[in-house]
Amino acid sequence: MIQKHSLHTHTIGFDGQNTVASMVETACRLKLDTIGISNHFIVNPIIKQSKMYKIAAAKGYNNIYSSSFQEALNRFIPHYAEIDALREKYPNILILRGMEVDFFNTPNWVNNFEQAIKILKPDYIIGSAHFIEHNGTILNTHDWANADKSTQNILLQKYWQNVYNAAQSGLFTWMAHLDLPKKVGLGRETHWTDYENKVIEAVDKSKTAIEINTSFYRPDCYEPYPSNRILQMVQRANIPVLICDDAHSAQQLCRHFDEAENIIQNLHLCRYQMR
Repeated sequence: MIQKHSLHTHTIGFDGQNTVASMVETACRLKLDTIGISNHFIVNPIIKQSKMYKIAAAKGYNNIYSSSFQEALNRFIPHYAEIDALREKYPNILILRGMEVDFFNTPNWVNNFEQAIKILKPDYIIGSAHFIEHNGTILNTHDWANADKSTQNILLQKYWQNVYNAAQSGLFTWMAHLDLPKKVGLGRETHWTDYENKVIEAVDKSKTAIEINTSFYRPDCYEPYPSNRILQMVQRANIPVLICDDAHSAQQLCRHFDEAENIIQNLHLCRYQMR
């Protein structure tokens, strides 16, 4: 295994299954030199009205959703303090403070997010888009699967526009699972190529990296996010990439890294260099 770091991970207290300490201990056993903890930072004033919030709350994952930036800060400040304390306990591995952030394209959100970052001072920020705003409500990717075809097309257009705005913002260290809608079987047709290419151009212009997210390696669709089609665009633009497992448990750390490593080598992709 060439890449010796895992930076897209989730823990108990958010929507992960293991403690931060357990994730670090497993990373040490895997002989990683760096692990980053990147729990969800999702802030929207009406997020708790979404269907997904009710599902998450039933599972005990409601902490990943905040209706105000102060609420999110109140969760992340002690969370980061826990990570800082573990740095002293595990001096032989670098433990980084990350976050996976859902982007919402309003001036108020951007301004408040920039202020939150000044307070939290994360080591890196992963950009993502699990939600879009539609007809006065917030819809998660899973909600789109039940919509009619016409509405699905509208939602996919909004999704790609949101990802484009996130990439263009320059707020993020790298972008996560670009073609996320394929998890519910949407957006794989070739007519979405123009949208994908527009996002890649924005990523390139903003000097943002892209992750090869191995969480979609599963029997029914054995590939990562993003698709080979998008990764070929990434290769032509010479955008740096890194492998991410999107681990929600210690057992998932470094899952399918070897397969993703083969993609990097076969496509001659530029590797993201940690600073």
